[in-house]
Amino acid sequence: MTAWRCALELDSGRNVTSGSTNELADAIGRAADLRIYTEFLHNEHIDVRSPCSERIREVAEFGVTYRIDKTWSAGVMSLRQPIELPIGFGPRSSMSFFLYNQDGSQAIARPYLDGESPVDSPGPSLTVCQDDMPKYHASDGWDHGTNAPSHNFVYDFDVFRFCVHDCWREVLHHSATGEVLSGSLAELVDAFSSGCAIKLGIDNLCADLASHAATTLQHEVFVQGGSAYYYTEQKLFITGSHPLVRVRPGVPMQYATGSWDFGWLMARSDGHVVYRRCDPYSLKFSDHVTQNAVHWFVR
Repeated sequence: MTAWRCALELDSGRNVTSGSTNELADAIGRAADLRIYTEFLHNEHIDVRSPCSERIREVAEFGVTYRIDKTWSAGVMSLRQPIELPIGFGPRSSMSFFLYNQDGSQAIARPYLDGESPVDSPGPSLTVCQDDMPKYHASDGWDHGTNAPSHNFVYDFDVFRFCVHDCWREVLHHSATGEVLSGSLAELVDAFSSGCAIKLGIDNLCADLASHAATTLQHEVFVQGGSAYYYTEQKLFITGSHPLVRVRPGVPMQYATGSWDFGWLMARSDGHVVYRRCDPYSLKFSDHVTQNAVHWFVR
């Protein structure tokens, strides 16, 4: 097995101390799994009223990763419910879609799951600066009072380590119409039939999230597959994905009103992709069909 390694490390000022952003982007482009290590003090980050100054180490899993224009990397925590350390969970059930960029800038989108009625409409929100948390720097806020508030910020963790597990092997790359560009469908089917896990790298999946005035940046979204199926006569391979968080492509990646959503994918080896989208404001679902180039990886 390939070991986890640190592809990029930043200090508390977000200066590179080892590795490089290019090394991280190259690994993400090979579908490497991403975990980010940070350090902080309990009464600086968790509870500023607490007398506890114990140092905490955190390693977080980023189940969805992005590579923008092949040079910029970001990851999203796609499975996290908010934890209230060291007791249990936060007061409201929600998802915590924390987003970390390669430069250490961060963001959080939080769709609530508890069914409470919103008290406001989507749009810019007051930026909250916390004087009692000097290492926290909020840059903006969005949609507070709705079911899906978000904001962009920087927290000056004592260290950031972008750790990758570069263990996936690309076996098929096809165009948006299913034309094989490299590898082969047979190699994917052989690996799947022997029990290998599957990961997808999908080109330009978030193009519809671009603002009307902006040109969509070329981007790749990486997410692991779940159950998979092969139609032996049609020679058609199909997989469903793990939960996915889509974010408007940018440098850096950021949240804003209408710039993100979440859901699940069904992808086929002919480029046909169905996205079952959950509207984070209403939690209503809808299906959206596109044709996308896909890189298929196995492990």
